[in-house]
Amino acid sequence: MKPNTLVTFYEACAPASESAAGVLPPPDLGPGAGHFNVFPLADLRGAPPMNFNRRAYYKITLCRSPSQVECADQPPHVGPNALFLVTPQVPYRWRPLTDEPAGYCCLFDDAFLLPARSGVVLAELPLFRPGAYPVWEVAEADCAALEAVFEKMARELPSAHAFRPELLRTYLWELIYLVQRLQPAPARLAPQGAAARLATQFAELLERQFPRPGPYPPLRLRTATDYAQQLAVHVNHLNRALKASTGHTTTALLSRRLLQEARLLLKQTTWPISEIADSLGFADVAHFSTFFKRHAGQTPGDFRRPAGAGQ
Repeated sequence: MKPNTLVTFYEACAPASESAAGVLPPPDLGPGAGHFNVFPLADLRGAPPMNFNRRAYYKITLCRSPSQVECADQPPHVGPNALFLVTPQVPYRWRPLTDEPAGYCCLFDDAFLLPARSGVVLAELPLFRPGAYPVWEVAEADCAALEAVFEKMARELPSAHAFRPELLRTYLWELIYLVQRLQPAPARLAPQGAAARLATQFAELLERQFPRPGPYPPLRLRTATDYAQQLAVHVNHLNRALKASTGHTTTALLSRRLLQEARLLLKQTTWPISEIADSLGFADVAHFSTFFKRHAGQTPGDFRRPAGAGQ
């Protein structure tokens, strides 16, 4: 279950002919500048359907036309004026519901926004933290403001300006902070203080274990005690901090993340259920099946079975 790369993206979206729609790699931004591209969604007319998978890059998309966006294990978002974010941690799929998709998309990699260039760590922004809203509908006036930033980036990308990479980064940060302001309130509200910092460290440590590259080796950290030891705190202190910051216990947060990954592995891979159980650190298939049925309401085999099979 390797993530889709930029090479994969450009191969899939390349124009079939000189006059056909398609997305080409951007002009070279210079040594060490990283990767950045911006394009109208109309350029994706005729592109093959997306597969549901993670991407090895970041993407910010404003889709003005009707579309369907699936992110992780969340219910699909259907409608126009959808703003959605893609990070290397979140699998997703976008499906236009019209032959003439409208809007803009920009994609970039870690190297383009290195912390050394801005002093900001992308993963520490509320926008890109685990649990943040990946997709939502924005008002018409906000769509216009977002489009104005996308259009500035689109005009600058092909220019020969000596400081083009720096200007594009400035525009991208403008877009990121604008999107962060528009993000639904529950994802923006973060408790302050030591408990919040510990909760952030826990979330980052948890996400580092995913996605699973293969059945082996199994998860290194599996229990609340494992995480407490790694964070150099008592397990009771970790539990109190997470409860105060998120409203959930350590065990509940671990179970929720394990269930999310289990669902993705059952749907996206052909691994035997026994190997999925091993990969996620369960002692055996029986323990995994009990866990999955308790939280998902059905067995792993029933969940993996195509809808209508056996009927």
